[in-house]
Amino acid sequence: MNISDQTTPGEAAFNPFSGDSAALVENPFALFELLRSMGAVVPIPFPLPGMDRQAWAITRMEEVVQVLKDHAHFTVDPSSIGVNSLLGRNTAETSDTPTFFTSKTMLSVDEPDHRRLRLLVSKAFTPRYIESLRPRVQEIADELLDRVQDQGQMDLIKDYAYPLPINVISEMLGVPHADRAQIRVWSEALARGLGIGKRDPEVTTHMRAFGEYVTRLVADKRLQPADDLISHLIVIEEEGDRLSETEMISMLTLLIFAGHETTSNLIGTGTLMLLDHPDQLERLKSDLSLVPAAVEELLRYSGPANIAGPRFATEDIELGGQQIKKGDLIIPFLGSANHDESQFTQPDELDIARTISRHLAFGQGIHTCLGAPLARIEGDIAFTTLLKRMPNLRFSVPRESVAWHYALVSRSVASLPVAF
Repeated sequence: MNISDQTTPGEAAFNPFSGDSAALVENPFALFELLRSMGAVVPIPFPLPGMDRQAWAITRMEEVVQVLKDHAHFTVDPSSIGVNSLLGRNTAETSDTPTFFTSKTMLSVDEPDHRRLRLLVSKAFTPRYIESLRPRVQEIADELLDRVQDQGQMDLIKDYAYPLPINVISEMLGVPHADRAQIRVWSEALARGLGIGKRDPEVTTHMRAFGEYVTRLVADKRLQPADDLISHLIVIEEEGDRLSETEMISMLTLLIFAGHETTSNLIGTGTLMLLDHPDQLERLKSDLSLVPAAVEELLRYSGPANIAGPRFATEDIELGGQQIKKGDLIIPFLGSANHDESQFTQPDELDIARTISRHLAFGQGIHTCLGAPLARIEGDIAFTTLLKRMPNLRFSVPRESVAWHYALVSRSVASLPVAF
């Protein structure tokens, strides 16, 4: 992380893409505050070398919302204005085994393709269906805690925060139980090996294996359909809606990855935040009806994603007092916007009873997270069940030994040993 008080005009004072991200991992809130003090729209270095374009960090709520909702001036699809992907997509890979990183999904296109893809998934991802999952989510949470209850201790990440959402999304999609450990290997490789301006060499191998696995899974479901979302999507496809095989595979890899990675971070990081704020933890334990409000505050305070997917300016435009040029890279900093002093009283304080009219943990506009309702249900059940069954939850290791991962666009807790 490079921060300099002595920058010349045109130089960036803040570089989130530098090799040293320790400061952003350990204490992002101070850095977000520094960013906002520089302005709502702050110049930063372009993450790819040899590019003569400018990149911008968007730091405040009003401007972040504008970028996320103004699809006429800011696009998620750089190819629409002749710019290469920041994740290194290329023609060879796009024609190879599809995944959500190498092919188009609803994350990487704007209207009208976005509406078509999202509507197709929404037909199988209805609010009524998501709400119907609540009893099964509760069963999974209890099953996981049953395994460790008598031990008096666990690694909250390995034993609870990770397996709960991966089991939920896998059951929804019809992923066999025996395959879920391998999915975690692929997911962690993708999350840690890919990012804005970053691509580890072994990532391509993991992406290909992940895509090939999902391709085989879809083929199996075509032969033996079941009561799961993959089978439902196949029916929708066969009824004549426009969803190509590549789009199907790409969408499913996205649902599998996003369906557990972010919610696992919510549960793990959220638990750490509560342990770090014992007064708030005690308040929550004494009144579990506050859990839904606490989930929203934990999402605002330290949500799963620090930044939203990058946008590109489709034409010259003024934003936050800065002159943005066509093709410039726009990075909406969700974590900073969620700590915007103009929107929240004492934003760097955790207050589980805070009344929140809006936060950006799930994004905004047409690209708002499709899985947000499911994540809220999982968070509600995960925290309520954990605190009800293990009211004496506490660290079982020194706090300073808790390690962070910084992956893709988020930070997550690598391991969280607790006693109860």
